Amino acid sequence: MKKILVIEDAAQTRSLFIEALQYEGFSAIGAENGLIGLLKAQQYLPDLIICEIMVPELDGYSILKELRQNYSTAIIPLIFVTVRTTRSDIRKGMELGADDYLTKPCTLEELLGAIAACMRKRATLQQCYTAPFQTAIERLSADAINLSDSNSIFPFNSQLNKVFHFIESNYQQPINLGDIAQEVGYSPAYLTNLVRRQTGKTVQGWIIERRMAAARYLLLFTSETVEDIAIKVGYQNTVHFFRQFRQHHGTTPQVWRKTQLDQDKADQHNC
Repeated sequence: MKKILVIEDAAQTRSLFIEALQYEGFSAIGAENGLIGLLKAQQYLPDLIICEIMVPELDGYSILKELRQNYSTAIIPLIFVTVRTTRSDIRKGMELGADDYLTKPCTLEELLGAIAACMRKRATLQQCYTAPFQTAIERLSADAINLSDSNSIFPFNSQLNKVFHFIESNYQQPINLGDIAQEVGYSPAYLTNLVRRQTGKTVQGWIIERRMAAARYLLLFTSETVEDIAIKVGYQNTVHFFRQFRQHHGTTPQVWRKTQLDQDKADQHNC
């Protein structure tokens, strides 16, 4: 069942949308302001978002910017259904990456038609895009990345679940072996031996693996600078990020991004 998030501060309109979507067979979630909507988008990872621009706490434009900058929500389709009706409003929404733009009042038929169009577009793009993207990732030894579940880069191991969970929750921070050892209640030496014996890698190696996975995703799905990406995935020193990225991928982040995007364009053209 497809999941749709409705971000709308008018309770009556929100309820109407949710009821209509549920009647059509969707699982619908509501949010009464932009901040709650953004949190629910990050928590539930819906298949599509319907959003009013003029919502309190965080407006629709800001919500869209945040979604597109976060690797876990960057590709969620978003439809603005809004009272903002000027050409500049519409243009701004589309330039930020909205998938459709409906002005109020709109009919339920128009809304459902826009949703259906987004779903068809997404399905078509997935058919044409997912296979070559996954192939490219596999060539670079990143086949463990799962775009809907970032924890999948870690192997299942009941003894190390707390270790991997801590890395997943904190890899964007300057964490190290000592921080993780303290969290799980082991000495650094014991933890080092345990992780190496169970996985063949070091604790620091897993931290780097997680950061590299996040970096690759941001390079592919956002237009953020390499410097900003380095900070976002836990590097305080950009030079350190460049060095580790080159060690893992044999090239710089900029060259890797260009190569992958050029290959993706060629694959989509062929498709």
